[in-house]
Amino acid sequence: MKKISLLLFLLTSTFIFGQNSAETCEILNKINALVQTEHFRPKPVDDSLSVFVFDNLINELDPSRNIFLKSEYDDMAQKYRYNLDNLILKNDCSFLSDIKTTYVNGLLRTKKVLEKIQTQPIDYAKKDTIRFYKKSFAFYLKKEDIEKVWIKKLRYQILDDIAEMSDNLDSLKTNFKSIEEISKNKILTNEICRFTTLLDSNTKQEEKLYNFFCTYFDPHTAYFSDDSKNSFMASLSKEHLSLGMTVNLNEKNEIIIDEVDPKGPAYQTGLVKKGDQIISISNQKETLQVSCASLESISTMILSETNKHITLTLKRNSGKSFDVYIEKQVMKDEENSVFSFMIGKESKIGYIKIPSFYADLDGNSQKGCADDVAREVIKLERDNMKGLVIDLIDNGGGSMEEAIKLAGMFVDSGPISIVVDNKKDKAVINDPIRGVIYRGPIVVLVNSNTASASEFFASTMQDYNRALLLGSTTLGKATMQTILPLDEQKNTDFLKITINKFYRITGKSHQYVGVKPDVVLPEFYEDIYQKEGDFPTAMKNDSIEPFLKYKTYVKRNLIDKIAKNSTARLSDNYFFNNIKKINLKIDQLLNTPKSELPMTLDAIFKQKKTFDALWTEINTFNDENNPLDIYNSSINQFLLGAYPTDKTINQYQMDNLKTNPYLNEAVNIINEFNGGVK
Repeated sequence: MKKISLLLFLLTSTFIFGQNSAETCEILNKINALVQTEHFRPKPVDDSLSVFVFDNLINELDPSRNIFLKSEYDDMAQKYRYNLDNLILKNDCSFLSDIKTTYVNGLLRTKKVLEKIQTQPIDYAKKDTIRFYKKSFAFYLKKEDIEKVWIKKLRYQILDDIAEMSDNLDSLKTNFKSIEEISKNKILTNEICRFTTLLDSNTKQEEKLYNFFCTYFDPHTAYFSDDSKNSFMASLSKEHLSLGMTVNLNEKNEIIIDEVDPKGPAYQTGLVKKGDQIISISNQKETLQVSCASLESISTMILSETNKHITLTLKRNSGKSFDVYIEKQVMKDEENSVFSFMIGKESKIGYIKIPSFYADLDGNSQKGCADDVAREVIKLERDNMKGLVIDLIDNGGGSMEEAIKLAGMFVDSGPISIVVDNKKDKAVINDPIRGVIYRGPIVVLVNSNTASASEFFASTMQDYNRALLLGSTTLGKATMQTILPLDEQKNTDFLKITINKFYRITGKSHQYVGVKPDVVLPEFYEDIYQKEGDFPTAMKNDSIEPFLKYKTYVKRNLIDKIAKNSTARLSDNYFFNNIKKINLKIDQLLNTPKSELPMTLDAIFKQKKTFDALWTEINTFNDENNPLDIYNSSINQFLLGAYPTDKTINQYQMDNLKTNPYLNEAVNIINEFNGGVK
């Protein structure tokens, strides 16, 4: 009877894997068919794709090289690294089941080793070192070395955790035995829990495979399930389903509720308070234990548009945990909404922050970014503003339609951009709005995270000499995507696919290289931020022959003169020169090849002190300029009286701007525009 049951199980498993393999290949081939006909620059499915997909999938599964044995990796690489393309085209995707089986065996094997280590002491007197690698390294693990490798990893984690507990090294050494016991138990419990979560997780490796297949063609082509498509579309809107609260990580890596919106569903339960610790999160189908789940999975659980009903297990003041059931509501995302202020009672310069180019996806109301900016401009004009600062710092883009509409509001008439498709046909995007909403001087703030639609808007303003750009070189994305169904009948699987590349009206492109501001200023972490050019499959920069006629707003030599004056004015600026010095320290810590670190509390404590000192230097570093006079326009002041719950975030926004050195220099530049250049 047992033999029959086992045989039945094997037959059933084979049938299920066969079904999954066929479905996986069907989706991959549908993606490929759509890419080959619609993508801006399709590539053949060949060995290069095979290597790219295989390497990325394996790196995703085992980034630290402590799950797969070298023999297992070598076997998979020999069978699949140069062969995935052939298998996919033959509709044989059983390779994924094979990789998943090897992965699950590795997880089970590692979990067993961790459970063994949990029961035995770790020898901290033994001489040993550890080395950190910035990039992926070769697979090296042998079965007989698994325990040794994990003891080394855990030893470092425990010593690092102990080093975080106090600034007094002598105290840590004196109490080492009792502290080590607590730390070891916590870290091993979390590691074992993490592996249990990975084993129990419903995470589909198929979706990772689809996306690695997609990003081979370019970094912005991606597979969407119905759920991920809905979440992506919601991210383009300033209104979406929300719990009405924000969270952050504390120094113990616990997730703590930071703010509770009085208008949101979490507040309305009467049970959720600021400072509560989140222990677990459930969507009624699966539960994530926060202590051992990845931040990515926790974020997905909270933000997914399909997870409308959430149960949080909370703990308050180390008391007994309790459950709170919350049903998400459609709420305005305050952090993703345009807002404005006035600067200075005499100079009266307007400031507008555009966090993203969100859109009115329903098309039945004026809730898009461009219309919101127009409303704020009108408010500022009512108070007689003499210049305008448009802040695109950390604006990752969004709707191109909104960016085109917004550019048209500041350009009188003429072409906005040139769009080229996969047939190399050129189409000119013209200003959709005759006339301008505002004619005075403008400074646009940009940085390394200014991307896509915001780069499009900034480059148009620069080419028309309509604004002076200030900040650091932008990300470098000048491609456009659309979302298409893989199957018109099913409508369950989608492809976000790159279909166009846009060029500036000069014929140049900022693809791969970014938009360079007129006044270049440093920013923290500028060598760390990932730019378009850092993606191995990013499209390279090129240009087309200029053929458009357009009339610039002012002469280029005026902007160049003001930019030159600004650069000279800031040449010995304390704030920006010190950012450069701190960036060198960051670069040295993160990018310089590391020597081996002794596995002792002294060495790890010293390392911690170095990182802490740099972090403190960054967080306590302030601009020495006099605080700017930031205040609400008269209309916004009136609206705050009508909606007092908005006062907290309004005050927070004002306080953040008062000592902003980039804004301070933008004000200087506009005053120079208005006062006449010397």
